[in-house]
Amino acid sequence: MTTLGRSIAGIVSLLGLATGLTACGSDAGTLTVYSAQHESLVRAMLADFTDETGIKLEFRDANDSELANQIVQEGKASPADVFLTENSPAIDVVDKAGLLAPLDQKTLDQVGPQYRPSSGNWTGFAARSTVLAYNPKLIDEADLPASILDLAKPEWKNRVAIASGGADFQAIVSAVLSLEGADATRSWLEGLKANAGIYQSNTAVMQAVDEGKSDVGVMYHYYWYRDQAEHGLVGDDAKLHFFGHQDPGAFISVSGAGVLASSDQKKEAQRLVAYLTAPEAQRKLAESDALEYAVGNGVASAKVLPPLAGLDAPDVDPGSLNAPEVTQLMQDVGLL
Repeated sequence: MTTLGRSIAGIVSLLGLATGLTACGSDAGTLTVYSAQHESLVRAMLADFTDETGIKLEFRDANDSELANQIVQEGKASPADVFLTENSPAIDVVDKAGLLAPLDQKTLDQVGPQYRPSSGNWTGFAARSTVLAYNPKLIDEADLPASILDLAKPEWKNRVAIASGGADFQAIVSAVLSLEGADATRSWLEGLKANAGIYQSNTAVMQAVDEGKSDVGVMYHYYWYRDQAEHGLVGDDAKLHFFGHQDPGAFISVSGAGVLASSDQKKEAQRLVAYLTAPEAQRKLAESDALEYAVGNGVASAKVLPPLAGLDAPDVDPGSLNAPEVTQLMQDVGLL
């Protein structure tokens, strides 16, 4: 699913309801975690955190933009200690507002530099690759576009599916903006406005391709791999194409984790982010049914996935993705 279907209202959950014990048997307090990542994945990665540290976790779950905007509005009065996002533009909004504390260098060093911003104020803890789903009954792989930018050309009219309202697609647009600039991004979006069918989610995009309603669809890899693990319940006919060649369509989006500068439990909050990026939690990610990529150094992702290092993704500083400008551009052309 996309982040659009998730609402903050009434979605408050707790991990560690039983008293966790540290080595010395003391209660180490409770962290408030604003989380936009998939609940099942975050809970799986942090399943043993309370038992191992004594630190309890209270989650407030919503989508990327809702939580980022809430933190900015709350400012220094925010009750959040840690912010976790599904895509990185939202956490970068909070970073640019000066609301994140620098992460410990040991934590940063647990993740490759391509999966964290140059600011050092947050880090990636999971990743997903942009892909093109296609229906081989409608188009041969040899006839697929060489670049995601080609989807704006007239020959792709009524042949493309996108979920333009979701944070996933908007993160992809932010990568195009970072790599190609505003003018080229606007032209690309105008072409997509003319060519693409708009769907509510990545899953709906995949289904449209599978059912022959669209030749191709822009989405993230893990929706297809998760569906295949369920025997192709939605996308049994759809196939995936990885653009590679450092094309914007090979963009790797990272989920971000950061510590709020206003937190009165920074030591514990830093410990949580360190835990998420350490080998144990990264292995839990790789072994989960989420089928997203692990980004911790030395941790292999699920065997069914093509190796992350071999996707030939473009070099994009995750801290360079401009969510407000993307929103404005997409509104200007009528995609939002």
